[in-house]
Amino acid sequence: MLRADAPFSLIRLRPRDDAIYASQSRTVLAAERDGFICDGQDHGLFVHQTRLLSRYRWLIDGQPPQPVALSNVEQHSWLGYYITLAPGIDPGSPDKGSGGMSPVSQQTLELRLSRFVGNGFHEDVDLTNFTQKSIQFRLELEAEADFADLVETKQDRQQQGTLDRSWQQTDEGHELVFDYAAEHHFDVQGNEGTARIQRALALRIKNPGAVPEFIEGKIRFEVALGPLETWHACIEAVPTIEDEPLPLLSGCRSFETSDTEFDRKRQIFLGEATRFSTAESGTLAPTVLATVDQAVRDLAALRLCDLDKDERAWVPAAGLPIYIAMFGRDTLTAAWQAGLISPDPLRGTLAELAQRQGSERNDWRDEMPGRMLHEAHTGPLAALRYNPRSGSYSSITTSGFYPVVVAELWHWTGDKELVRPFLQPALDALRAVERDCERFDSPFHTYKTRSEQGVRNQAWKDSDDAIVYEDGSEVHPPIATCEEQGFVYLARLNLAEVLWWLDEKDESKRLYREAGELKKRFNDSFWMEDRGFYAMGLDGAGRQIRSIGSNPGHCLATGIVEHDLAQRTADRLVAPDLFSGWGIRTLSAEHPAYNPYSYHRGSVWPVEQGTFALGFMRYGLHDHVEKICRAQFEAAALFQHHRLPELFSGHVRDAVHPFPAFYPQANSPQAWSATCTFSMLQALLGIYPYAPLRMLLLDPHLPEWLPEITLSNLRVGDAAATIRFYRKSSGASSYEVLDKRGSLHVLRQPSPWSLTATLPERLIDGLASLLPGK
Repeated sequence: MLRADAPFSLIRLRPRDDAIYASQSRTVLAAERDGFICDGQDHGLFVHQTRLLSRYRWLIDGQPPQPVALSNVEQHSWLGYYITLAPGIDPGSPDKGSGGMSPVSQQTLELRLSRFVGNGFHEDVDLTNFTQKSIQFRLELEAEADFADLVETKQDRQQQGTLDRSWQQTDEGHELVFDYAAEHHFDVQGNEGTARIQRALALRIKNPGAVPEFIEGKIRFEVALGPLETWHACIEAVPTIEDEPLPLLSGCRSFETSDTEFDRKRQIFLGEATRFSTAESGTLAPTVLATVDQAVRDLAALRLCDLDKDERAWVPAAGLPIYIAMFGRDTLTAAWQAGLISPDPLRGTLAELAQRQGSERNDWRDEMPGRMLHEAHTGPLAALRYNPRSGSYSSITTSGFYPVVVAELWHWTGDKELVRPFLQPALDALRAVERDCERFDSPFHTYKTRSEQGVRNQAWKDSDDAIVYEDGSEVHPPIATCEEQGFVYLARLNLAEVLWWLDEKDESKRLYREAGELKKRFNDSFWMEDRGFYAMGLDGAGRQIRSIGSNPGHCLATGIVEHDLAQRTADRLVAPDLFSGWGIRTLSAEHPAYNPYSYHRGSVWPVEQGTFALGFMRYGLHDHVEKICRAQFEAAALFQHHRLPELFSGHVRDAVHPFPAFYPQANSPQAWSATCTFSMLQALLGIYPYAPLRMLLLDPHLPEWLPEITLSNLRVGDAAATIRFYRKSSGASSYEVLDKRGSLHVLRQPSPWSLTATLPERLIDGLASLLPGK
């Protein structure tokens, strides 16, 4: 049997294999595998998380044509070829030759659909008669709308509204209009009022070669074609959200003419982002290059354009198709990991979260002053207040991690004026986390929802059954998980550094002191000497949750782990019960609650692997870095477009399981699964930016499977560099600076967190003031 890691393996896995997607900003067109929409769960044209089209299918003489080649061209565009036996043509006798040619391939009527998504969609419809005879047939478009929330496509409908349909002739042609209105009076935990929505969709038919009719839910065309003759029409799906029509971004023949505002913004980002190249083949290098190149494009494709602060400050959605919305921790993580390629998502995400920071106590939303947003949805259920997800604060991770990302922006840019507006939101977020300690009279950062509709587990693993005792039973909040302590530790430590540079000395000293105190408390309370590992968390009684899972990997990444415990922690993470061969599982395969398909009890999350790689790098554990990075890039080679999905199963990598299975509802592309590839490269290359001192530290340890790679336009502060990293015949790694613009000191030096690091004098000068007594 061909090995799964063979260079020319044909294994290609695709998440959500029952659907194909095209998306841009707030618009998602989710069709079945044949390119049509037939009332399936999660399928439809979604704009602002509203299913504007629940059915959309082309028929020729009452039958769907046969799809022969369907693919995205870009994330927002799609092309489909369909064929059918030309109507009225005698198929003749079945072919008896060795080719076994079917009649449809010999007497073909082709239907070609070209779709361009953005504020609805534009579709070019082209028919060609590839026969030598004239033909006549009926072309029909089935169309229906239900204006369901995405959640309602999978369960009973909650919203009640009125839907009107009308068929009318306009100056430009004909259109079928679906008009929907709904309102909801809500009275939940002191939140009372009436919310209303008014949403519509117009299906406009332009330039048809025949006059359309609308009969029994179908738009009908009578078409006559001579030999090799073509027929063309345009379909425009134009949405209206709350009485505001959204202008389509594309028009007729957009493959040839596309040059929209979104195209221009996307090209600015793609043109300025760090680029990756390698001259090697016969190794994983081509896979690495393909994976990171696709990741850059996926990040650009997930941009929520309506949240742009400017052309170079923007916010990515969490993932497609479910998470086309603002998610606090997801977006923060993606922006942090994407620092290697661009500071733009950092700038946009920090600004947007500061703008939406909690300002009052609202238990229904889990909102408290200073608390950072968890999610903000725009679908009907959220907009009508059937749930608090139009602005929910049901996560402590966002608040604890926000200051870390502020510091990351500082490290990459060194721009005081850029970072200064985010300091108070960061301090307020830390204060909100500290209030949770006071609420539970705990020395650790603990969560428990106040909301009747809140998220039960509000740490990194946020599924209801994510946190379990050794016997498999669920732990009930309040809970203090180990990784949340690490996030707050790093937040205090790094924000202290930024505050010192910005002359906030007293606050800086306080945070630095508190970080040290938290680190000591953490290691005293969470370390399990008999397991050589950290507890997953502490329950409400302060008892260790002794389950073995991936959570302590985040503790390595944040530096809260004591140096003399780092090796044992890392070794435990890559032991066979946690490391599947494709990545580190969320829960040990030996645990009674293990399920390789579960969300957080045995699956593998790419985003964690990127974080863990940075943690291993910072403690100088280069073999561990290589191990998990190789596993992830080899996994990426299995997936369509080299896209790492949101998560995949935790099955062991062996002859029986040559590739992993999917979590059934995994998103792809997923922002933080894309950006984790940048973290893995950053760890392999030992990249540590310090723009305040115009410094870039490098400590490459390239494995045999990645002997060379070049990073172009790597930006640190106002400078940019092109650097070639390579592996010597001796096995050692080095680099050469091929080009440099601006002032930048490039030094061979391990990360300041590494066990083997010796800080250069200039870096000590910049950081020494943070030491106790200074």
